[in-house]
Amino acid sequence: MATLVEIAAQIVASHASSTPMTSDQLIFEIGKVHTALKNLEAGEPVEGSEETKTSLTVKEAFRKGEVVCMICGKGGFKTLARHLNTAHGMKPGEYKKQFSIPGKQPLAAKNYSDARRKMALDRGLADNLAKARGVRMANIEAKKVAPAKPAKPAKPAKPAKAAKAPREAGARAAKAKTA
Repeated sequence: MATLVEIAAQIVASHASSTPMTSDQLIFEIGKVHTALKNLEAGEPVEGSEETKTSLTVKEAFRKGEVVCMICGKGGFKTLARHLNTAHGMKPGEYKKQFSIPGKQPLAAKNYSDARRKMALDRGLADNLAKARGVRMANIEAKKVAPAKPAKPAKPAKPAKAAKAPREAGARAAKAKTA
């Protein structure tokens, strides 16, 4: 029969096969799972079933090559937004507020942001954006300069139709000619 340490190692190994983890995280997870298994075997409640907050600083969480979640301690992320939404049901603004992260601090690794910036510059996206802004500003200025549209002139009245002679008068005149 397998020992609790072997079982804990198998559980963590299967988790690590789908989630990138550092060696420190692996060791921490094995210890945590082992403790939970030992408590379950003894019939005691499992402690720490809720999410525990890590004691990371902002500087430690936002590394050059990866971002570490300050809620669960998982690392290896290029960006945190999707992880926050799926794992914790939290929006980036809430996360920043909870951990007093400056608003201008991106929730992405520095290397990832730099690579995306370089790719955008190589594709000329900055130039396209500048052109689009220029066209938009020109349109706004043109609207300011153009006078307001004059009101549509009233349609001219139709000329009055000539009055028709009553039929009776025309019929009398025809009778008079024949007579």
